[in-house]
Amino acid sequence: MLEEVERWLAGRSWSAADRPLEQLLEAKRQTGRTVSVVLPALDEEATVGAIVAAIRADLMTEEVPLVDELVVLDSGSTDRTAEVAAAAGARVVHRDSVLPRIPALPGKGEVLWRSLLVTSGDIVCFVDADLREFSSTFVSGIVGPLLTDPEVQFVKAMYDRPLDTGRGGPAAGGEQGGRVTELVARPLLNLHWPQLAGFVQPLGGEYAARRSLLERLPFPVGYGVELGLLVDALHTVGLDALAQVDVGVRRHRHQGGQALGRMAAAIYRTAQLRLARGHLVRPRLTQFERGEHGFVPRTTAVDTEERPPMAEIPEYAERRAA
Repeated sequence: MLEEVERWLAGRSWSAADRPLEQLLEAKRQTGRTVSVVLPALDEEATVGAIVAAIRADLMTEEVPLVDELVVLDSGSTDRTAEVAAAAGARVVHRDSVLPRIPALPGKGEVLWRSLLVTSGDIVCFVDADLREFSSTFVSGIVGPLLTDPEVQFVKAMYDRPLDTGRGGPAAGGEQGGRVTELVARPLLNLHWPQLAGFVQPLGGEYAARRSLLERLPFPVGYGVELGLLVDALHTVGLDALAQVDVGVRRHRHQGGQALGRMAAAIYRTAQLRLARGHLVRPRLTQFERGEHGFVPRTTAVDTEERPPMAEIPEYAERRAA
């Protein structure tokens, strides 16, 4: 298996600089493929506008028409996320307005799943809305292999991820973020799906795929969506259809310890379902906070819902037929 991973790394890991914009635009002209970019957003007014503006300025001009559609899928923000995104030039769609006959569930995976119904691109690119110092290379880098290599169907971004301590700078010693990746996701993948051991950022929120693949995959509604899509893509199209691209450095807001615990539980649950599709004995997580009289337990549900492949939804089939 190690030899297979090394072979994959040599043949399916690239840098964004390997495919200049001119090459991507020529491939887009020749293939006629269209590209949609989706930003799932929940209370991201501080960052979403700059991301939208960068994509529009760099990749949606007459000279560089790489991206055809830019949608911010608002997951119920209570701040000015929708207003800021629209002012920057995105089409803003509220989660609850998409497929209203199915009540929306909270979670990132939910809005990614619903985004397939309100976008039309042959290639769909997901970008988290909390990125700081954003570069449009995040989009062009991961879309590139899908435009230039017909065998590639799913591409993850890889990057350095400095851990911002919240005290005005990165952690000492160059410590990296991605704690749930290192403590939960990477061990799970190496033990149970060793073919995926070569992915540098398996839980990263920046990835692109062919619509024809995404519409065939189930979507975990919450934090487990990235691991679930990666594992299911492996089983659906095989390792050689998966790739990763180095896009440099990713800076974003880091979660607190308890949020990371909930994320880890959801990711473990996602892996568990894919290993056994069995019964969850206790899909809840108990954590502790210090109160006035000692530690107080707080129990939250671990999201256990998954949305079916979009291809099975009648409204999606009707839209595609039209």
